[in-house]
Amino acid sequence: MSEELIKSVQEMLKEETWTRATISNYSKEKLIELAAVVEKARNENCTDEIQQICDEQLSHSKDSIIALYLSGMISLQKGTLDNSSLVALVDIFQKNHKEPVVEYLCQSILEDDPTNKFALRTLAEYYRAADNDKVWALYAQLVKLDFEEADIAKALAEHYESSGDMETATEYYKKAILRYVNAGNINATKELWSKLVQLIPQEIDFFQLVKRKVSKTLGDDKTAILLQELYNWYKDNQKWDTAISLLKEILTVDQKDIWARKEITDCYRGKYSGHSHLDDYIRSSNLTQNFRNVFEAINDFEKHIAFDVHNFVFHRTWGVGIIRKVENEKLIINFGKKAGIRDMALKMAVDALTPLTKDHIWVLKATKQKDVLAKMVKDDKAWTLKTIIKSFDNNCDFKRIKAELVPSVLTPGEWTSWNSAAKKILESDATFGVNPNDINMYMVRENEISKEEKLANEFKAQKQFFSRIDILMKYVDSDETDKTSEMFAEMFNYFAGYVKTLDLSDQPMKVNEQIVASYLVVQNITAANKQLSVPTKYTFQQIYEKIQDPREMYELLKDTKNTSLRADFLRNIRMLPNWSDEYIRLFPTVLEGQMLTMLIDSGYTEKVQKLVVSCFENCKDYRNAVLYFFKECQNEEWFKNAGISYEKQLITLIQLIELTFREINNHLNTTENKKINKNATLLLFKDDALLNYMFQNDEETVKKMYTLIDDLADIDPSYKALMRNRILEKYPNIKFHVSEEKSSAPKGMLVTAKKLEEKKQLLERLQTVDIPANAKEIEEAREKGDLKENAEYKAAKEHQHKLNNDVAKLQAELNRAVVFDPTTVTTALISFATTVTLHNNDKNADETYTILGPWESDPENGIISYMAPFGNAIMDYKVGDNIKFAINEYKYNYTVKEIKAAKL
Repeated sequence: MSEELIKSVQEMLKEETWTRATISNYSKEKLIELAAVVEKARNENCTDEIQQICDEQLSHSKDSIIALYLSGMISLQKGTLDNSSLVALVDIFQKNHKEPVVEYLCQSILEDDPTNKFALRTLAEYYRAADNDKVWALYAQLVKLDFEEADIAKALAEHYESSGDMETATEYYKKAILRYVNAGNINATKELWSKLVQLIPQEIDFFQLVKRKVSKTLGDDKTAILLQELYNWYKDNQKWDTAISLLKEILTVDQKDIWARKEITDCYRGKYSGHSHLDDYIRSSNLTQNFRNVFEAINDFEKHIAFDVHNFVFHRTWGVGIIRKVENEKLIINFGKKAGIRDMALKMAVDALTPLTKDHIWVLKATKQKDVLAKMVKDDKAWTLKTIIKSFDNNCDFKRIKAELVPSVLTPGEWTSWNSAAKKILESDATFGVNPNDINMYMVRENEISKEEKLANEFKAQKQFFSRIDILMKYVDSDETDKTSEMFAEMFNYFAGYVKTLDLSDQPMKVNEQIVASYLVVQNITAANKQLSVPTKYTFQQIYEKIQDPREMYELLKDTKNTSLRADFLRNIRMLPNWSDEYIRLFPTVLEGQMLTMLIDSGYTEKVQKLVVSCFENCKDYRNAVLYFFKECQNEEWFKNAGISYEKQLITLIQLIELTFREINNHLNTTENKKINKNATLLLFKDDALLNYMFQNDEETVKKMYTLIDDLADIDPSYKALMRNRILEKYPNIKFHVSEEKSSAPKGMLVTAKKLEEKKQLLERLQTVDIPANAKEIEEAREKGDLKENAEYKAAKEHQHKLNNDVAKLQAELNRAVVFDPTTVTTALISFATTVTLHNNDKNADETYTILGPWESDPENGIISYMAPFGNAIMDYKVGDNIKFAINEYKYNYTVKEIKAAKL
């Protein structure tokens, strides 16, 4: 059938003659016939042959309508980006005034490719010329698809404004102005700025966004012109703080701007119209005099104007004070009990004092009772965040927030939960944002901003590459964000730029993690948003071939909670012809069970088994893989058939423990080795894997496996004690070396978990309650006069000395404390956490003692510290042993009668 169709197309092309008369007779019915040919070719799987015939025809007859249509539509359905044939065809019909045919052709193209910009534009032009309202839907689609299209966005805005839909109009005006800025069109930018000042003057954050873009694209001098117009609205509406802020920005561009200097003076007059010394401070600061640096004058004025009655100030020694009087050039300030009432010359105050608003966090801490403020902080976290951030020039990081609250308002324990909840508020609340220049600094917005702008600001402020990917994917995954906005386009294009500019022809060419991550991000986003096509010359396979070490690349791809770069990397590798070999190579690094499943299901069991054997034979190079196979694959049939005996697996784990201890002692990859060491130890002893194997075999196996563990000098002795205890239960006559009969404790001081928690709580109480209370006692006693005769002061200082000693001693003990694991208690000999019955041979009576640590010691109730002389003397003896020793010349003679585990 396909041969018949091919022959039919060849005949059609041969019979076709290109004349204007022929074109005049063309109608959409003729195109429908050609569309049937394309459909038939697809059904008969001969589209490639048909396209080749048509392309050959076009090589010597470029205006062949049949060839242009068939080749173009086949290319379109294949998903190629080449529109040239269809563009040429439309051009022919347009020149011959066949508008209905053009309309039908564009509609046909859009049925196969709804995002085809050429068809959308052509059809939109046709509808616009015909005054057809369908044009607006097409325009809206074009604005979504083309992030550089500004004129159409403006046209849409004007259309919706004329129809009374101001909300939609405003959104399109916003899109248009951002696109004009990016295009460097200052005239259009000015026009739309004026329009938006009329429509949304209160959205200061959006204007600041535009201003930053204008500054970056067109230069700072252009921003001053724009800000003047916005300033006028804020001045007219007496919004003095914002008006003054805008004037400061204008003066930053040109400090000698006479107009701005005059205007800022007028704004100050408006803001402080009721201040008794307003004119004096304007005059003394030389605010109106051009000879003085404008920002020095502003700073001078703002400090002076802040020094008024009932205003708060801060002194670095005396703390927070309130101005009680202003007499000529002298301030009278009450600094409270700490520093009392102080007089200060105004000139000195300008340098020595910092003005504070009444809602500054320092003022609140100085004027409110601690319990009242603590309740406010706990009950209203958003208010607390705003208060602290605004207290520091609306630019504050979490380090500063914590410093202001802990321990003066919240305890360290209360901070933990408060901190977690506060961070969620900062992320979700639209009134908070980050400083565009520093991702760690938070700001409070005058008005709520959209999710798009909030994330876009975070993206700009973030300098870390993979953190930027996290923000972009957070934007993509949110239901509240517009994926057609300019802010999204800017973020997306940052990564698309890596892909577009990639040139693998350079030699030598090393593909880094930024290139690979960008490729994966762009691939991920364009898969869901077909309009975001990014032309690239290279396939993933070509990029992968340039990666020097895929295992290292996998580790360099840093994932966050919003990204899946590593999974995407593996998914792309799965598409390679040699994917099985690459998965085998990567598995010891990736340790992803799904990879093994794919390999096994695809018939590569033998390759996987060879990998297993290699890992256990070369455990030094495949440490984590050994742990993974032992933990996750024991019940898999393919693993059982790999030929690695269970004893071999156990011995390999022991070898890993020995190897990692050696490298830890030599300070090699300490963190990673500690992690491997811990996991290998848990695999051996958790669920009694090693012990169960030993006791399922003969006594020689027991001795052999125990000896391997005993040779590990650095392993926690409790594991050896556990093994000895269990071995003695089954083999009571087995003999250990003398050195093995000691129940040596780890370095430090053994304690029970319960007692450790009690001591921690005691330390926290000393640090957060007793010491602050004592400091207050000292301060109050100091204020009562002569310290030499002040008995209260001396007593408070002595108490301070004792508290500090108690804290130091307790901290030192906590640093040495090692929590005893009750599951490791051994009753084979007298040791920590055992209760022992001793027969006193001199008195012919039994005595019972429980062996614990210094913290638990209670001799009157029979609890003895293993570190005390008596406890140390009886340690490590077995039932039936005779114990003789002397303490302070008093002789003891005991026989060990019974040893059992203590009740902890």
